[in-house]
Amino acid sequence: MPPAPPALPVVLVPACNRWLGDHPFHVAGRKYVEAVRLAGALPLVVPRLEPGEIEAALDLAHGVLLTGSPSNVHPSHFGEDVHDPALPLDPERDAWTLPLARAALARGLPLLGICRGAQEVNVALGGTLYQAVQEQPGYADHRAPEPAPADEQYGPAHAAQVQPGGLLATLLGERAITVNSLHGQGVKALAAGLRVEALAPDGLVEAFSVPAGPGRAGGFALCLQWHPEWRAAENPVSMQILRAFGEAVRAWRDRARVPLPAASSAALAG
Repeated sequence: MPPAPPALPVVLVPACNRWLGDHPFHVAGRKYVEAVRLAGALPLVVPRLEPGEIEAALDLAHGVLLTGSPSNVHPSHFGEDVHDPALPLDPERDAWTLPLARAALARGLPLLGICRGAQEVNVALGGTLYQAVQEQPGYADHRAPEPAPADEQYGPAHAAQVQPGGLLATLLGERAITVNSLHGQGVKALAAGLRVEALAPDGLVEAFSVPAGPGRAGGFALCLQWHPEWRAAENPVSMQILRAFGEAVRAWRDRARVPLPAASSAALAG
């Protein structure tokens, strides 16, 4: 009989926390789940994890997709007080996705961070955020128009200048793309060792990657401030990014399936 095809690679999709009526729920946006499928992987939505459960969850995975969310990363994680108490926070998510990001990057597990997910990675590695980009001198308002239908909120908003020589330039082969924009927070100081991959016209970081460094094994780790998952199948740039992420998670799966050389197996047994 021919060998069975390899199982789909598994991508963890962390859930947010919501109250529906009088009950707490874990929720994940369907568009992120479908983006994982477009990448050719199996999405696994993960609820809040206890500290001792993070490594066990990563043992099941071949990649991680950190989603966007209406909530912001709590500013206590980068040494600030809350600027606007009216904006939503999700401290339960912060409590485990920040260490999850660090643990995934330490393994070299492929990672794609989107909007809040990108901000989580920067903060997890020691970077800081503007809590209100629109209030900073020289910066534009990067929030979506409200009230407006979703197609307008997620519509093309501004250019992003892809920086030469980076991961994004390698994937896209372009120097300028058009992106949507739905965020109030944004990168203030990029964590040490991270690489800027794209800039908005006002100079705000639109994308960055996570090269190898202390506590980071390297590999595919790309973080985007925009939302490539929105109508991704209709967007060539989004599909190029998702295909590259899918290739990375399949490579990780296949790497994990390769038998150890005989000498290594004997050493482990002994």
